[in-house]
Amino acid sequence: MKHKERLTVTVDKDLIDAGNEALAAGRVDSLSGWVNTALAEHAARERRQRALAEAIAAYEAELGEITPQELAAQQRADRKAAVVVRGKSAARPRRRTRTA
Repeated sequence: MKHKERLTVTVDKDLIDAGNEALAAGRVDSLSGWVNTALAEHAARERRQRALAEAIAAYEAELGEITPQELAAQQRADRKAAVVVRGKSAARPRRRTRTA
């Protein structure tokens, strides 16, 4: 079991309400657990963002700065290669036909 420490914080009421709703719905065991999970997810997201920034910095140190033109070209290529899995394709919406 991980070591836990007591913490006193001030939290927006709507966030406390959301935590209490999760508790009432049985999605969490305690409000403390809900807050702990939120903090853990936030810390993990920050670690991923730092790792990504470090990877980009290493790439640019070796191969040069990524230009806005390169980003735009990659964005166009990504859009072209994308597969629509939900919703309508932007290229040509399908028409529904009624059958009797």
